[in-house]
Amino acid sequence: MKRRSRISPDRAAELFALVLDRLREVGYEALSVEAVAARARMSKATIYRQWGGKPGLVIAAVRSLGPLDVDGIDTGDLRDDLKAYVAQYHLVAAMDHGMNRAVAQAVHRDPRLRAAVREAVVEPGLAALDAILARAVDRGEVAAGCPALPYVKYMLIGTLGSEIHLGEAVDLGFLHGYVDHVIAPALGLPPAR
Repeated sequence: MKRRSRISPDRAAELFALVLDRLREVGYEALSVEAVAARARMSKATIYRQWGGKPGLVIAAVRSLGPLDVDGIDTGDLRDDLKAYVAQYHLVAAMDHGMNRAVAQAVHRDPRLRAAVREAVVEPGLAALDAILARAVDRGEVAAGCPALPYVKYMLIGTLGSEIHLGEAVDLGFLHGYVDHVIAPALGLPPAR
């Protein structure tokens, strides 16, 4: 049974911003509902009643960020579409290293948080990537049976997550080079101009 909200959308947005700030500052493990409630000047009971505790509150805060703006990418050229796609991920990652790192660590320990991040961020991003690749096949840029097609998402996950997994930040030039010299050749695209 879904709880009825007595919290206004503006107040919820303020609370979620505060939760994300605390997440950046102290990480998921050290984040406490008590500290959030005190900073938000809200009762712990309200938070527990509305979100059931820390996992539910963090999930709601992460969901409040909304999906990345990758749905509308369609330049008419696969290479440019892929560069626009990685640029969106880079923009978000560059804006929020601390929160991304805290959430990335926490999803390994909290299955509910992992599912929420997958639903709010990963699945929409993968659906957009699938659409980009399908349009490229429809335009004849990539053969429908290209053996590299199912692996593109794994290629991108590896490089887009390099800071979290390898401790190495990559810039947009690196990501564009990765598209030009790794992904595009694997898909049979001609060399970059």
